[in-house]
Amino acid sequence: MTGQPFVPSDFVVPTELITPRFRLEPLGPEHNAADYAAWTNSIGHIRATPGFQGSWPPVDGMSTDANLADLQRHAADFAQRRGFTYTVLEAGTDDVIGCVYIYPSRNDEHLTDVRSWVRADRAELDVALYESVSTWLATFWPFARIDYASR
Repeated sequence: MTGQPFVPSDFVVPTELITPRFRLEPLGPEHNAADYAAWTNSIGHIRATPGFQGSWPPVDGMSTDANLADLQRHAADFAQRRGFTYTVLEAGTDDVIGCVYIYPSRNDEHLTDVRSWVRADRAELDVALYESVSTWLATFWPFARIDYASR
């Protein structure tokens, strides 16, 4: 990525997306236990999700401390406007059911990479999450080109 900012300095980054079935909020260290439980019980499912193709999560998992460090990095990226990671919470609860990542492409400075996953036991929400996030990005975000593997 060049020295170009990921989002304009005057852009107000959304802090939530609310739908009848789930809501998004910025991912942070406070989600560690629920986030860890969500993805560790769905490793194969996530690795088969469009956009991940076996790249994440690690087949053998990682420690809760390593997960916490990862969440802290995502929170720092969000605060510094380098990238935006949201936890997906089941509507009306604090139950983590997935995650959405919005980052600049490493290969094309004019492209935004978006990926999302849901837990295996919430697989039926994958398309709804994809559609809601796609509309949200097109409506409220300043990105000209988005790479988000279709469902």
